[in-house]
Parts: sequence; structure tokens; C-alpha cells
Amino acid sequence: MKTGEDRLVRKITQALAFRGHSGLALGVGDDAALLQPRPGRQLVLSCDWFLEGSHFLRDKHPPDSIGWKCLARAVSDVAAMGGEPRCFLLSLALPETHTGKWLGGFLRGLARAERRFQCHLAGGDTTRNHKILINVTVIGDVPTGRAVLRSGAKPRDLIFVSGRLGEAELGLRSLRSERPSGHENRTRWIKKHLYPEPRLALGRWLAEKRLATAMMDLSDGLSTDLSRLCAASRVGARIAIDKIPKVALPKEKGRTLLGLTELALHGGDDYELLFTVRPKQADAVPSSFQGLALGCIGEITRERQLMLAGPEGLEQKLPAHGWDPF
Repeated sequence: MKTGEDRLVRKITQALAFRGHSGLALGVGDDAALLQPRPGRQLVLSCDWFLEGSHFLRDKHPPDSIGWKCLARAVSDVAAMGGEPRCFLLSLALPETHTGKWLGGFLRGLARAERRFQCHLAGGDTTRNHKILINVTVIGDVPTGRAVLRSGAKPRDLIFVSGRLGEAELGLRSLRSERPSGHENRTRWIKKHLYPEPRLALGRWLAEKRLATAMMDLSDGLSTDLSRLCAASRVGARIAIDKIPKVALPKEKGRTLLGLTELALHGGDDYELLFTVRPKQADAVPSSFQGLALGCIGEITRERQLMLAGPEGLEQKLPAHGWDPF
């Protein structure tokens, strides 16, 4: 006799069924999954919480975007090491009222992400809770010895970022606003917040070419994530305000509606890549990769502090004011 949880698990597995080859020797349906490691590669493991109230709002975020984003966030950690995702585990807690239409939308978004990132469901767990709580564990792999760590940056290395920073934060603010901005880029900002794209191809390319000495994804904001990379590498950094690729904002009464620099420095959820490159290899980094802008924003320093340089050369310390759940 099937329980309510059995029916829920069946609904999830049917929506995320995968018939092709993913390296899974045994998938959903047993006590645990079996993954066959590929010769000459190391496994990459990462997990990520996605919580109602902290990371998404039930009345603002469409269920399909929650399905997409819960996997995209975790896959982005694999991209940041130059790896490829292979499969994932899904732990899902939700109210009984959300096991119908809401769950269907969530699973459609998750299935799209599954196909897009070639990262397939291997198992997980379900339970009931008054809030929607999601945890995703991603298993990927990378050629042995080729994983790009946070700890490899050296003084004089140049600091690069992909994309434009602050767009996802602006998308969140636009989504929460009761008054539409009317700006033509509003849809793009909201899309970047709701449906982020892990930079898998770029991460793999940087690892294959051995260009990146250190790398991580920008999930909590440049100021916070750069400080983490520097701490892991036991170095400091100096970045230039005018080199940071900022979001373009509308103007109102001659003034910008939001601080461009503040958004770019402290806004989270961009899931772009932050990476460092030896000076002699900097010319090998193109200005764009598959249509994605790449830009040098500063350099690594021996002094273990983060500095922000203004257009006239004036410097100030850069505090880590990005996302912090505590």
C-alpha cells in the first residue's frame, strides 16, 4: 500500500526521469544511488540550501523559477572549480497544500535545469513542513589535478570577473517593488535573478587552458566573495571602481535610482565567475567568451587587505557587505 510520501516521490521521479547515460550505475529507487567514477577524474561535491523566506518568497517567485534556481545555484559551485556536473540529490520539505499545482511548476523548472546542465536526479528525501525548504547536493567531476581552487592566487595576479555585476540584485528589487520601473532592461534583470546561468563552459575552458590560478563563483556579492578568495590564498586585493562591470540603471531627476557601485560590489545572486590570472597570461584571456563579457578589475596584493581605488587614485578599504545569513 502506497503512502502519501510514496506518491509524492513517484511524482518527482516521473517528472525528472532520465533514460540516457549519466554515469549512474543505480539511480532513484533504492536506499542509495551508485555513481561510476570516470577514469582520470576526481569527484566534485557541493550542497546548497534554498529556503523560503531567506532565498525566495512564495508570493513573488514563480515555482518553476525556484525549481530552476535550486539546481543552478549548486551547479555553479562545480563551474567555479572547472568541473562538469553529473547528478544531484534533492531533499525537499513542503506543506501538503503545495504537493499539487505548485509542485508541478517546481518540477517543470527543475526538469528544464536538469536537461540544460546535464545533471540528473540520483535520489534524495522528502518530508512535510509549514515552509518550503530545499537542499540540493551536486556531484560532478574534473580531470585529476585540474580543479581550480580559491587558494591559488599570488601577488601581482590580475583579477577578472565575467558578466555585469548587480543585475540579479536589481532584478530582486524590481520583483519586490510594487511600482514597475518601466526600464527596458527590467525583464533581463528579473530573468537573471530568477533563472541564473552557471558559467560551466567558461569554468571548464579556464581550467583546461590552465589560465585561472584561483576561482570561485559570485553568489554573495563581489566584496564578500573576493575577501573569501583572498583569505584562502593568504593575499589581499586592490580593485578599481571604474573597471568593475556595472549594471546600467535608469535616471530620475538627473540622479541614478540606485548606486551602481554599491550594487556591483555588494549585490548577490549573479553567479558569475571571479578568477585570477598570472600577468604573463593575461593576454590569453579574451574580452568575451561565447558572448559573455570578461573584464580585469584589479590585482592581487601581498598586503592582506582589500582596497578600492577611485578614478583619481584615492584608495579606501573595501568592507565585505555582501549577503550574510547571520
